[in-house]
Amino acid sequence: MSTEEKDIYRQSRLYVIIEAALEYFVALLTGGAFLAKVSTSIGISDSLTGIISSFVSLGCAVQLFSLFMGGIKRVKWLVIPVTLFTQMFFCLIYVIPIVPIPSGLKPVAFVACVLTANILLQLVGSPKLNWFMSLVDDRKRGVFTANKEIVSLIGGMIFSTVMGNIVDRYEAAGNLSGAFILCGVTIFVLMILQSITIILTRETVIAPVGKRSNPFANIKTLAKNKFYLMAVGVSALWSITNGCSVPFYGTYQIRELGFSLTFVAVLGIVYAIVRALVSRFWGRFADRHSFARMMCFCIAIAGAGYLINVFTAPANGKVFYTAYYVLTAISMAGINSALTNLILDYAPYALRTEALALSRTVYGLAGFFTTLAVSPLVTYIQNNGNRFLGLPLYAQQVVSAMAVLFCAALVLFLWFGIMKHAPKKD
Repeated sequence: MSTEEKDIYRQSRLYVIIEAALEYFVALLTGGAFLAKVSTSIGISDSLTGIISSFVSLGCAVQLFSLFMGGIKRVKWLVIPVTLFTQMFFCLIYVIPIVPIPSGLKPVAFVACVLTANILLQLVGSPKLNWFMSLVDDRKRGVFTANKEIVSLIGGMIFSTVMGNIVDRYEAAGNLSGAFILCGVTIFVLMILQSITIILTRETVIAPVGKRSNPFANIKTLAKNKFYLMAVGVSALWSITNGCSVPFYGTYQIRELGFSLTFVAVLGIVYAIVRALVSRFWGRFADRHSFARMMCFCIAIAGAGYLINVFTAPANGKVFYTAYYVLTAISMAGINSALTNLILDYAPYALRTEALALSRTVYGLAGFFTTLAVSPLVTYIQNNGNRFLGLPLYAQQVVSAMAVLFCAALVLFLWFGIMKHAPKKD
């Protein structure tokens, strides 16, 4: 990208950063403890809440359709309406608990809204990401991603604190419905603001001029790229690691550990501060060395966090879960960036949209089916009086141990696979 182009897209990169923050705010309100608060209010079990939480991963599978968008030169006016519909369905999540419909239908409507929203969110995810990243110099992707995350994290820290405190106050006053209405209205306002930033962002031509590409031929080309396949493998294994554990943590915080949403918001503050402090360090590290090397270190740190969660219980919950959250913040400051940038490192430039779509499809399916497979184990342990193999253990402690093993496997795969054999970064 030339200096002239950099000047042209400077303002657009600012809008990209703002748009990411607004989307992150919606994600905070529709995931984790906030989602668990809504699901428990309509009588959904922990295991089903875990599966619903993993719909984010299942939605990624829809990016397979992005393979057929690889030849589309301009995606802006496709992204805008899909984004609007996405946030509308997220809005409806908070409407369902308070509308006068039969209680037996509420879980069905809730699941339908969460699934539809996540499918729409991911439908244009790869073209949108490729468009936004095309505004950035390849040599500065690490630092730009870090800057984008810092803004989202600091804003999210304030946002989640305010929203968590408001929901707790409404609930303490016996007016949880009022809290749900406020959350729904907030998502609606965020939807409008996000759409404005997308409209204001300049569009680049992200597809080569000429005949529309053949998606099947593109898949064949990517399948011959050994290092791209390795990067996809890293993404899938990380999704499995998350899928077997994280979707079950939301209800664990609310029920077994007894956290209020205010405390969950405090955790969010700690997470945001820590992640913001290390994001630029990891960004510079990746730009200087490689995203693979950075991810190897970050996965090891994430594994240490999961190990702490193996021992997290109500008696030590606030201390141990906070420690897990801090280590997760340090690791995710690098992992989140590496998952995308590893793909961009090894995929042909002309096939980046397809490469991201295929990678995220594998990521989504791996995470969702892992959660689906682990869910019966969570139910079994809970129905067995929180005992496993004769030991007094919470289900979330067991799935955390599984995550530790997957982290160890992923570190070995990165070290002896990509890092040992991939071309060195200049």
